[in-house]
Amino acid sequence: MQKIGFIGLGIMGRPMALNLLRKGVPLMVNDIVEEAVAVLTEAGAEYGDYASIAAQCPIIFTILPNGPIVDMALFSETGLATHLKPGQIVSDLSSVSPYEARSFGERLERIGVHFVDCPVSGGEPKAMDGTLSFMAGGSADVFEKLKPYYLKMGASAILTGPVGSGCVTKLANQIIVNMNIASLSEALVLAQKAGADVEKVYEAIRGGAAGSVMLDAKAPMILNRDFKPGGRISINRKDIRNVLNEANAIDCPVPLSAQLYEIMQSLKVAGQMEEDHGSIVKYFERLAGVEVRKKERE
Repeated sequence: MQKIGFIGLGIMGRPMALNLLRKGVPLMVNDIVEEAVAVLTEAGAEYGDYASIAAQCPIIFTILPNGPIVDMALFSETGLATHLKPGQIVSDLSSVSPYEARSFGERLERIGVHFVDCPVSGGEPKAMDGTLSFMAGGSADVFEKLKPYYLKMGASAILTGPVGSGCVTKLANQIIVNMNIASLSEALVLAQKAGADVEKVYEAIRGGAAGSVMLDAKAPMILNRDFKPGGRISINRKDIRNVLNEANAIDCPVPLSAQLYEIMQSLKVAGQMEEDHGSIVKYFERLAGVEVRKKERE
């Protein structure tokens, strides 16, 4: 099997790369954090600088914190693009704006390199168990070459349109995910303030029309006051900012997303950027003067 390049070994990238290794894909990896690289090399990957990755890997995945960092990794004076040759494929799995994705694609296409933007959904738990959802933007023939690798890291991979479409899909996903967390937060705070047993409220509603993946993922975290990040507020705030920028560019009103961004701005001021986005609940708790917790059992 051909060697694959993988750049970015953070919360999401590390378990995704490990899943590729476990499923028999030879990897050459790169990250600025030496400890992250060590985890992968101990698992069987090979370390490579950008020149080595470009020289040995016809397909290269990147997953980095934001668009400017992806831009630097690809197009700085010593970036990956300076070493790439026509016919190679770069697939960015980061959550960047559609504008940034299209820009990356256009610049790589000028040197004959194919590009697919393919952000993922599912957070760290699904990255670890290999059940992520991949949403791709690019040409159909290039996508088909990448799909087997996506499915070694995830449960589904859908081509949603040309370059940039994957990032548009991720923005739609992030609106729904974060709005869901905000609404369940408001609901749990209401239940707490009204004196109900919030754990029982959760158990009662999870099997009905209000049930959702996010309810089952975040309500237990909130009840246990466990805000260890699986999806940091800083990353999700960046995504909602991208929603507003894209919406403004195409004259699409998004009033609920605008309010959600202001909530996240409040969380930034409160110093919560590195907490899991389940801690959106703290915004509503501060407004109501209560804290959502499990009831003491006798």
